[in-house]
Amino acid sequence: MRNALAIARKELGIYFTTPLAWIIFTAMGFLSSLFFVGILGGFKQVQELARQVTWAKLPPDYALFKNLTDGVIVQLLGTVLIITLFVAPFLSMRLFAEERRQKTFELLMTCPVRPIEIVLGKYLAALGIISATLGITLIYPFILALFGSSESGSALEWSTVTLGYLSMLLLGATVMAIGMFISSLTESQMVAAFFTFVVALAWFALGMVAQQVDEPVRSVITYLSFDSQLRNMMKGVFDPKALVFFVTIIVLQIVLTHRAVDAQRWT
Repeated sequence: MRNALAIARKELGIYFTTPLAWIIFTAMGFLSSLFFVGILGGFKQVQELARQVTWAKLPPDYALFKNLTDGVIVQLLGTVLIITLFVAPFLSMRLFAEERRQKTFELLMTCPVRPIEIVLGKYLAALGIISATLGITLIYPFILALFGSSESGSALEWSTVTLGYLSMLLLGATVMAIGMFISSLTESQMVAAFFTFVVALAWFALGMVAQQVDEPVRSVITYLSFDSQLRNMMKGVFDPKALVFFVTIIVLQIVLTHRAVDAQRWT
């Protein structure tokens, strides 16, 4: 495990000394701030409308705008979830593809470390960088907690916020694992990013495909959809099945990456 941690530190150092990570940090901060301001503006408009006509006269869908957690944070995290599908492939694309492009992969294989330690080290670095990327958006709940208010006394329901961030981290960690596996199969970073995005987006959108088929296939496809698995947790309801689902996919991708790296070691 010591070797894996050493590799993780090395990879994180490379991430934070290259422009790509900082470009993605900037993009995440810029896009999330735009959506935060827009969603908050819509929330304030609905609140003002409710003061004029009362909540009873508004459509039932407007009920989620009664508090900052559902009306702003849950909406924002749903948007950041989609942004994560776009940024994670670019963060994962270099994990093995760059090693192969720069012809340092063979040198890495001659080091006194096992392939599984290399894979785990690179994945730990991937977890670190995606956590840092998502962590940028933590500023918005804290802003609302500091300046917002509610009838219950607490501006936000922190349990819902926590589960929302856990959902985003599960998705980000899963996409990074998929991207690591695809990156181990090619020396082109752009090819790795493209196919990671295609796989992640298709997996996320399986729920829409499920609506076009009959049972029991519909239930199976719905279960396999990222969106369906995250739906309850994004609403503040802890779902252990979702946790098992994503951890299983992550472990599978790590195993596949290990097999790919180990196979290349002997070619």
